[in-house]
Amino acid sequence: MYASTEKSVKLERLIRSCNPPTEHAEICAVCLLDWRVRRLIVNADDFGFTTGVNRAIVEAHTHGIVTSSTLMANGPAFEQAARLAKTLPNLSVGCHVVLIDGEPVLDARRVPSLASAGSGRTRFRENLKSFVLRAFLGHLEPAEIEAEVTAQIRRLQSSGIAVSHVDTHKHTHLFPAVLRPVLRAAKTCGIRAIRNPFGPRKPLRSSELLARPSLWTRYAEVRILRTMAARFRDSAKRAGLLTTDGTLGVEVTGALDDKLFRAIAEIIPEGTWEFVCHPGYNDDDLRSSNTRLRESREAELRLLTTPEARQLLSNLGVSLISYRDLGEET
Repeated sequence: MYASTEKSVKLERLIRSCNPPTEHAEICAVCLLDWRVRRLIVNADDFGFTTGVNRAIVEAHTHGIVTSSTLMANGPAFEQAARLAKTLPNLSVGCHVVLIDGEPVLDARRVPSLASAGSGRTRFRENLKSFVLRAFLGHLEPAEIEAEVTAQIRRLQSSGIAVSHVDTHKHTHLFPAVLRPVLRAAKTCGIRAIRNPFGPRKPLRSSELLARPSLWTRYAEVRILRTMAARFRDSAKRAGLLTTDGTLGVEVTGALDDKLFRAIAEIIPEGTWEFVCHPGYNDDDLRSSNTRLRESREAELRLLTTPEARQLLSNLGVSLISYRDLGEET
């Protein structure tokens, strides 16, 4: 369900009910304007991936605009990230569910449709296209996904973290075959919110896209996947989980700079949105990891910690909130 949009609709109905106009209608109008401001959650993914990523996320929160982060239960630097999270009371920490490019928390024998053995190690399958194909063909066992997601969330909770929300590595939960068991696991674990991985109809102005051919393929992919957005919203609402109006920044992952950030910020629609980012340090651990995001993580860290980024959002009337705030709105 939408925490902000539904309340705006209720207030609009209340104003229309004030006929003829009264002092109460004027008060309602003021309230409606308040609810129609733009809110933004800035979420740093991959907490727990490397010590350098952990350090960057802490800096982006304490000295920048990051309000939330999602922690990888099976990340190599999980233990350090969990300790750091407890020292950051204002950082809303969720679970970054990993079902690809990593190792399962559960024994591999319990998740055979998700994991494969290679070189003596059990890992999730690393090819996103094959994962998606298996999802559409019904080759992923829902019970295994639910069990693995539950185990990942429980690992965070057993470490003393109040998990505020869930999202998934490479946004795999945008596919219905993955979303359904993720929602069940989240509800079982008492999680109140989930990332809406779908963006607005116009995440960037046409002029920005035309000037950056490197973004065209990703933009086209996101546009095609957006056909599943309504189904996602309905599923989340039926499960009783809160979500935002959508996610910003997916199209520019790996290419974000000051100009693109400004372009995105200037056209944020009304409502509550999430901006996804990946700050980090390109150290030896990151360079030896299986990720395409290396130099771009340091560029994002610089952007997220500049006073200009916060001032830009303030000037545009965009209020920064966290996923914890989203849950407290209802």
